[in-house]
Amino acid sequence: MKIYTLSFFLLCLSSFLFFASFNMLIPELPAHLTSLGGAEYKGYIIAFFTITAGISRPFSGRLTDTIGRVPVMAFGSLVCFVCGFLYPLLQTVSAFLLLRLVHGFSTGFKPTGTSAYVADIVPDDRRGEAMGILGLSGSIGMAFGPALGSWLTSLLGLNGLFYASSFLALLSIVILLNMKETLPEKLPFRWQLLKISRRDVFEPAVIAPSLVTFLNSFSFGAVITLAPDFSESLKMGNKGLFFTVFTIASLAIRFMAGKVSDQYGRRPVLRIASLILTIGMLLIAFSDTELTFLLGAVVFGISMGMYSPTAQAWTVDLSHSANRGRALATMYIALEAGIGLGAFLSAKIYQNDAARFQLSFLIISFFSAGAFIYLLLADTHKKQAEEGPNQPVKP
Repeated sequence: MKIYTLSFFLLCLSSFLFFASFNMLIPELPAHLTSLGGAEYKGYIIAFFTITAGISRPFSGRLTDTIGRVPVMAFGSLVCFVCGFLYPLLQTVSAFLLLRLVHGFSTGFKPTGTSAYVADIVPDDRRGEAMGILGLSGSIGMAFGPALGSWLTSLLGLNGLFYASSFLALLSIVILLNMKETLPEKLPFRWQLLKISRRDVFEPAVIAPSLVTFLNSFSFGAVITLAPDFSESLKMGNKGLFFTVFTIASLAIRFMAGKVSDQYGRRPVLRIASLILTIGMLLIAFSDTELTFLLGAVVFGISMGMYSPTAQAWTVDLSHSANRGRALATMYIALEAGIGLGAFLSAKIYQNDAARFQLSFLIISFFSAGAFIYLLLADTHKKQAEEGPNQPVKP
């Protein structure tokens, strides 16, 4: 089985367009919410988005395993398409926040179906590599989106930005229309499939990668919430520059990290990634110039490029093929919960006071440090189990 098939590259292109579609809005949304009179609700921009993304994961996981991967992906992109047209129409704080809740359904569906599709079409021994390449395409979209968004806003205004977001989402749907479904025995959609049991919400087999993802995602939530204001406080012209730099840094490492995790294991790579993420958060916390801030972005990006495809591959490793959607949904629920809580907590600490940037990032860095400690202890426990109770633990 090959990785580099036409279906795989089309999936990567669709992922690129999807991530660019909603990430191009991020640098401009805090200022937009402020103009609506909701400056104190900046933390909800990401938090509300991730709430519905997390809530929808059990549904997307169940539907991915029943009606197919492609319909789930298409629905996620369709949500982005519709929301782009609604942002210009809703001009109150409450309506804006409600729309952020709706917009979150997009990432609740598209990545779940995409990851399951990739796992279906690539060989097991190259799964980390494939997830790395898929993540690379999404990361390029994340890098391209914010910079493009800021440029389009200056050229076409905020409404032009929203319509451009819809256009990219539409392109990602068009690509999916000609893709062959990979679920062997798919069912027609019926409303009973939306009845979710406890079993559909949580897959116990993937608790380890989900916990690591949850702890590391706090940093991402804090960064995407505070970076635009931090950039403005440092008098950086383009508020999307930080996002571009950290995403380019993640691009440089993703492919290699995936291959390394295929060869040497997921946990060693995740342990190093968690440590680097902690260092990156500390660099950002103590930044007082544009140069040091962007250096922190580089280190942050390297950690993201290492841990994201590795955590996805580890999740698939531990899951049964029949429950792949549910397993990935569990991991993504942890991802959204971490991002949402990180966004909310960092904004509460920040309180629109530039003097509190450092405290916000310092506190959030403890969560990635916790992921590192967990992986370190897990490896020690594994060695002890392998060597027996009476054998000394090797250094």
